[in-house]
Amino acid sequence: MPYILLETDKAIPVRMKHTYVFNPEEKIVPASNINTTPGDMTERGCAFAGARGVVGGPVKDIIHMVHGPVGCAFYTWGSRRALSDNELHRRYCFTTDLQESDIVYGGEKTLEQGCKEAIDEFPEANGMMIYTNCPTALIGDNIDAIGAKVEEYMGKPVFPVNCPGFAGVSQSKGHHVFNTMFYRWLKKKKEEYPEKCLKEEDKTPYDIALIGDYNMDWDVAVINDLFNRIGINNVVTFTGNASMDDLFKLTDVKLNVVHCQRSAEYIAQMVKDGFNIPFTRVSFFGIAKTSEALYDVAERLNIPKEKVDKVIEEELEAIKEELEFYKSKLSGKKCMVYVGGPRTWHWIVAMKELGIDYVVACCTFSHEDDYEKLNKNLERVGLSNVLVMDSPNEPELEEAAELYKPDFMLVGLKERYLFRKFGIPTVNSHSYEEGPYAGFRGFLNFARDIYKAVCHPIWNTLQEKEDKFKEYMVK
Repeated sequence: MPYILLETDKAIPVRMKHTYVFNPEEKIVPASNINTTPGDMTERGCAFAGARGVVGGPVKDIIHMVHGPVGCAFYTWGSRRALSDNELHRRYCFTTDLQESDIVYGGEKTLEQGCKEAIDEFPEANGMMIYTNCPTALIGDNIDAIGAKVEEYMGKPVFPVNCPGFAGVSQSKGHHVFNTMFYRWLKKKKEEYPEKCLKEEDKTPYDIALIGDYNMDWDVAVINDLFNRIGINNVVTFTGNASMDDLFKLTDVKLNVVHCQRSAEYIAQMVKDGFNIPFTRVSFFGIAKTSEALYDVAERLNIPKEKVDKVIEEELEAIKEELEFYKSKLSGKKCMVYVGGPRTWHWIVAMKELGIDYVVACCTFSHEDDYEKLNKNLERVGLSNVLVMDSPNEPELEEAAELYKPDFMLVGLKERYLFRKFGIPTVNSHSYEEGPYAGFRGFLNFARDIYKAVCHPIWNTLQEKEDKFKEYMVK
């Protein structure tokens, strides 16, 4: 698994330690979660985006107030399809829209006024989160003090999120900061709002919390259906389609089930240390991984294996015929994957179930343990010579696509347009095309969307490039 230096990186050779070719005989991982090299046109997001856009944003029934210039409020809108059943969610942009005078003289009065105006306009909101960003953190606006005033005015919980964009090397730091601050805030607020906690008479031996699922295209609904049929009660999801009241029950369950093991395992570990509630790591992507997850959770809750067997059998029977069709069309295809963190290694086994092999795997903000899991899954499905890149830049992605010639790419929001111009089909595996993608039926949706992308006739035309115009060119 040697490190390699891509042609495009000769000007910044330090990038070599972030790039390697997987070999199951060797056990090394790339440099990751460190400062971006000067001159590297990184695709990373900021810590504020990780806190506001990823972890905090899916909470559905509160006002998400971005305290700063209006640009950072972009993460208010529906760029991530973290869906909910609440009309307040993702439909409004709340920001203090600071101007130059606020930066010079301080923005605390503007923040307090803006929060009160939002509360008066939307009295149905069940609380508030106030996010600082780079300018307001640099000038030292005290959002904790303002948050306390606003909570008194509102009479509902207010969570100040001190996570400016410069807090860390990528959005991953924002996940960590949000988890840590929210856990500390929650411990205190549970004493102030005891009525929001799970009542003793409502508790069961089968209560869980699903940690780190953000309800992309209703993934949570699919997962909850599987749990319910087995006899498992998902009390709260952190944070997909969660209400503020739901989150107060996070420490009242028997088991925490961690789905996104990069953005939310932090809080599961803190709840384990503080409340002695165990957690388990799972994946609900693909047939094998979903089955393993259901068996694992059921065993930990002493639910008979036969109940899980029955649900899995029913699900497989429902998707078998259509899934076989997609497998017949996709078997032997090669894919290049570039998403945030865990999904790069989540999808490996699922792709193999469709007969698809990874040739390139890239992560924006993964840590060392993510690459260990990626290597483990590549070895599990018998792959080798897969190019792996940590936090790749655009020229690196272009070179990788040219070298490995994937049949399609699993990407996020930004990269798909570039590679479609190269004639490479793309599937949005970050926020989905037409999800949900979790669970058995979600896997069928995923296979369908890959088939629709790869087998569309438009790519035959695009891949002819300019040759088809030669006869019309002026001599």
